[in-house]
Parts: sequence; structure tokens; C-alpha cells
Amino acid sequence: MARARSRPPRSPRVRAVAQLVARVAGRLRRVAGHAVTASVTTTDPVAHAAQVRPATRRPARPARSVAAGPGLPVVLVAGLMVLIVALLGVERVTGLSLLPDRFIAGLRPPPRGFPVLPASPPTRIAIDRIDVRAPVHHVGIAPDGSIGVPDAARAQEAGWYDQSPTPGQYGPTVIVGHVDTNTGPAVFHGLRNLRDGDEVEVTREDGKVAVFEVDQVQRHGKEKLPVDEVYGDFSRPNLRLITCGGRWVGGDTGYADNVVVYASLVRASDG
Repeated sequence: MARARSRPPRSPRVRAVAQLVARVAGRLRRVAGHAVTASVTTTDPVAHAAQVRPATRRPARPARSVAAGPGLPVVLVAGLMVLIVALLGVERVTGLSLLPDRFIAGLRPPPRGFPVLPASPPTRIAIDRIDVRAPVHHVGIAPDGSIGVPDAARAQEAGWYDQSPTPGQYGPTVIVGHVDTNTGPAVFHGLRNLRDGDEVEVTREDGKVAVFEVDQVQRHGKEKLPVDEVYGDFSRPNLRLITCGGRWVGGDTGYADNVVVYASLVRASDG
């Protein structure tokens, strides 16, 4: 069995570059996986191999010693990384959006500085724009594997998914609520009316209030929810508010879509 060669320790700068390259390479793999179908027709290399002619022998030339290069894949990834960083710089200076959101989710810097809070579960949520003042209780995972929702008897309350970060921690705090019941509107009935820049205040058990600013409101089919965008952004403290929307289809599905509010933490107060 061959022995592994020992390598000299990497400097912190080299390690940081390697981590960034690995992050971008992982993003490329995910985007490539979403951009093509799972089944790709390929050509059989044996059945379609071209006939090879014998090469004409030429006089041998003295071999030149060539230093080993980094390899084409490394060069391509590094070049793409430089391009992304350059475009992010242009976005920051001009305010224009040049890169697809699904490609650079988590790479684009937040709109302003933000605090980071220790763990403490939410107890209340307030959204002035849609006149929401509601208690927040814990919900877990439903028997079918989806995120649980508040019982119908608690339709005027919101539910914090207790497997997600608490408000103010790095990552997406997920809070869900009903849009309506058979008796009328529920806690998140007006969620679809939120706009960029609206604020959401979440009070925590420790008395602190985490204030989030709405980035965007999206509607996704329940079978096409972008999992990475909703649950996978751990670049900063953020918030996801989720309710039902779209067309009523009945049965176990209810409404065909989910309305998702994406928001970023901008400040915190002592309540």
C-alpha cells in the first residue's frame, strides 16, 4: 500500500483562498445540477470511436523540462471566482444587480451592518405594515416530514420551526403561520402584501427584539420550493416567514403555493 506524502503546512492566506475556491466550486456543482436534467444522453465512446492512423515517426528531440502547472480545472474555477468577485464589486458600487440570485445566494453582502445574537427562542412577532401582533410558539416536524404548522385552534398565532436558528443567530429563522381558516383570515393573511424595506420585529425569550428588513416576497409552488434559498443561507442572520397562497386545490395540499418572505437582520434592541 502506497504511503501518503507529507505536505508542508499551508499559510492562513492559502487556506482562506482554498476555502473560497471550494465554496464557489460547490456552488457551481449545485447550479449545474439544477440547470440540467438528471438523465443526459451521451455518446458511446467505443461504438463511435474514430479509426486511428499510425503516427509518422519523426526524429526524437531533446526533452524539455516543463514545470507542472495548476491544471485546467483549477484555472477555470479560479477565473470564475475572480469574475464573480469583480461583478460583486461592480454591484456594490453601481447598485445594479448583475448576477443571478440563485447562483450567488449567500455571497452577496447584506445591505448594511448587522448584529449577531446568542440563542434565544422567539415569543412574539410584530409587523406594522399588515397590522400583525401575535404570539409565537414552537412547531417541529410533521409526520409527513414537512415543517409542522400551528393547530387550527391557534390560527392567530405563528409557529417557530424549532430546528431552525433562533432570531439573530446566523442562518434563517423560520416562522410559519396560516393564511386563513374556514372561519376567516388567520395570522399571516396579509403576508403577500409586504414590500421591500418593510420591518418585522421578533421578540425573544431574553427580552431582546430582533428587527428584520424585508428583502423580497416570493410565491413558490409547494412542489418547487427552492430549498437552498429558503433554508440554506447561513451567511448572516435572516428570517423566513412562510404561509400558503395561490390557487385552492383542496385535499391535503390546500393552497397550491407557499408565500415566502425573505428578510435580513438589521438591528436589535433590548425591548
